[in-house]
Amino acid sequence: MPFADHQIRRVLLFMPGDSFKKITKGASLGVDSIIMDLEDGVALNRKPEARRTVTQALTSGEIDFGATERLVRVNQPRKGMQAEDIAATIVGRPDGYVLPKVESARDIQLISHALLERELLLGMEPGMIKLLAIIETARGVVNLREIAAADQRLVALIFGAEDLVGDIGAVRSRSGAEVFYARSAVVIHAAAFGLQAIDTPFIDLDDVEGLRVETTEAMHMGYTGKLAIHPRQVAPIVDVFTPTADEIAAAQKLIAAHEEHQASGEGAFAYEGKMIDMPMIRAAERVIARARTAGII
Repeated sequence: MPFADHQIRRVLLFMPGDSFKKITKGASLGVDSIIMDLEDGVALNRKPEARRTVTQALTSGEIDFGATERLVRVNQPRKGMQAEDIAATIVGRPDGYVLPKVESARDIQLISHALLERELLLGMEPGMIKLLAIIETARGVVNLREIAAADQRLVALIFGAEDLVGDIGAVRSRSGAEVFYARSAVVIHAAAFGLQAIDTPFIDLDDVEGLRVETTEAMHMGYTGKLAIHPRQVAPIVDVFTPTADEIAAAQKLIAAHEEHQASGEGAFAYEGKMIDMPMIRAAERVIARARTAGII
């Protein structure tokens, strides 16, 4: 049986797998998850070095990850390096693997089967290593239903806008209109299958306000977290996905009022000048759920 997934993933920070110094820095920030990258963040001729560095980070005891989830992004299936990536790093018992360019259920199932064999060889609890799938191609978007239901190890769907834009021949815009359908489809399928939904990274490192705006949009869409590509992006993302004390108090008051009116046999009711019905109660419940996820109530 796989482990139940209770990991908070408001922000997942990428760090290049070939830099022990940067992995150490990322681990020191107390982020929810750190992704040690073997794919795009590493030059082709440094892949072997990156595997050794990630394995050292996981096994040497030199890095204190604390409560931070330790994830490894492997290379995409077409490059034929995933087996090497896993064979080299699984001895470090990472918490999970991030799979890029997932286009079918089989992409996940093959990795899951390979992980099971190695878990048994290493005396690990079968199913303990989790999988997070990045959806960043047209084929991945159209196959979302089968991907989301592919395997019990799968805990999250991650949206990758930049690669998707290239795959479909679109032009990236600030409004994001060209990826709105796919961005919505990822979060809807995640919700339908009980998975977390992680939003695409914001690539302009100097535009903090733009990052906040895009992260707020993602949260309003139903995303539970966002990728970060630089330590300076961590705090703004965490701030957006963590409700304020005022938001929590308002949600609690609304829910209490709803329960009181339900007990007296009323459905919709007037509250602070507004007519309240179930969609507004569910929105308040989501605020409380985010607060509990963040560990503040």
